[in-house]
Amino acid sequence: MQSNEILLVVDSVSNEKGLTKEVIFNAVEVALASASQRHFHEDAELSVSINRETGEYQTHRSWIVADPEDIYFHKETHISPEDSKLELSDIHTEAVENIKFGRIETQAARQVMLQKVREAEREKVVAQFKSKDKTLVGGSVKRVTRDNIIVDIANEAEAILPRDKLMPGEIYKINDRIRAILKIQEVEGRGPQLMLDRVCPEMVTELFSIEVPEINEDIIEIRGVSREPGSRSKIAVKTNDGRIDPVGACVGMRGSRVQAVSSELGNERIDIVIYDDNPAQLVINALVPAKVDSIVMDEDSRSMEIAVNQDNLALAIGSRGQNIRLASQLVGWELNIISSEEAEAKVKVDETEFMVKLIDSLAVTEEVAEKIISSGLSSFDDIAYADNTALKNIAEDDAEIERIKSAAEDAALMEAMGAITEEEDNLDSFEGLGISEDDIQKLSNKGIKNKDDFAELSVDELQDIIEIADDVGSAAIMKAREDWFK
Repeated sequence: MQSNEILLVVDSVSNEKGLTKEVIFNAVEVALASASQRHFHEDAELSVSINRETGEYQTHRSWIVADPEDIYFHKETHISPEDSKLELSDIHTEAVENIKFGRIETQAARQVMLQKVREAEREKVVAQFKSKDKTLVGGSVKRVTRDNIIVDIANEAEAILPRDKLMPGEIYKINDRIRAILKIQEVEGRGPQLMLDRVCPEMVTELFSIEVPEINEDIIEIRGVSREPGSRSKIAVKTNDGRIDPVGACVGMRGSRVQAVSSELGNERIDIVIYDDNPAQLVINALVPAKVDSIVMDEDSRSMEIAVNQDNLALAIGSRGQNIRLASQLVGWELNIISSEEAEAKVKVDETEFMVKLIDSLAVTEEVAEKIISSGLSSFDDIAYADNTALKNIAEDDAEIERIKSAAEDAALMEAMGAITEEEDNLDSFEGLGISEDDIQKLSNKGIKNKDDFAELSVDELQDIIEIADDVGSAAIMKAREDWFK
């Protein structure tokens, strides 16, 4: 390729595509290097530098400086320190003779250059929309394919809306108007791409921001969204002005605001709840109109056991568990619903078991054990670190109180040591299954304590607890079942 030809190509493409000459020069350099590659070893590292003024170019070849005794040393890609006069891991570069381009080389260079120019165009377009990442944009359908919908969003910029990012039952034709959340995503082999999404929680947030002026004015905040696209959503809202009802503002006069959002989402049902920093109170708000009788929280596993009246049980759970599932997503805790009767029975069982432990471990009478339980102390730790005045109704004698507290401290220590031993046993039991310690802990929280429990799981049940590929999960389960066939 002649120098004048290079300058002509750079000028014409730069003017046609609206890209800087530097971008085109870089594309041509990559194209020339790629086309020259066929005349060298496939692993050879080539680069081309073009004089921006004259259009003259020079081809260079590079080698990594490495020890010739290294098993990975390859003469086409490596050079010794003696030959290069450089240190190990340095890059040795030499100018090599430019390849004379024939028809095949010219065509190859042209293809590579066009590819690089298209990538530069895409990057330019993406840069224009960087400030609109994760915001709502509108456009018209330009093309419909089997897997995607191509949307013209602005200034001939195209964005891709995958069909799995459409809500159930949605159908779009060419020239139809469409609104969706713009997301700039890295696509392997193609760089950053403009993607659209109509099923993400941000879709609900952005639509409410349009319909409710108080949100844009920071009077009302949307603190969380959980969503099952096309069916139902829950949003948690908070007001920064005590005079404003956040739920009422989002609902609007006669439900006009929430209805406008719902219509855009295919009549998706939207529950608006008051946000609370206390996760238990947020759960109560999220389950309205179902009335919660009691909540037991386990902060270690971030789970709650929620007791509701039998009459409210179906309402709290929702159709196919949808209501409790959305509430769980909104709060970020695992929620388990039980009836109040079941909760009371469980409490009685737990109290009975704890009473037996108190009598055995603290050497107290049944009467004293009942007093401890009725005072709200539900663990040995609670007793060990309780204030002496709080224990006066249990034992008036200070010496007896100190004895009980000391015995409780010893019992708490024994429980902790037992838990550590059990955890170690769990880890040993899962050895050879390829399950990480974090995943073993998650399994343990779900009652999967050993290899036998694990072996009884199906792949689907396993994937409900931990993130694991189908083939990996299946192999681990079959490994755990090996003892069954011995």
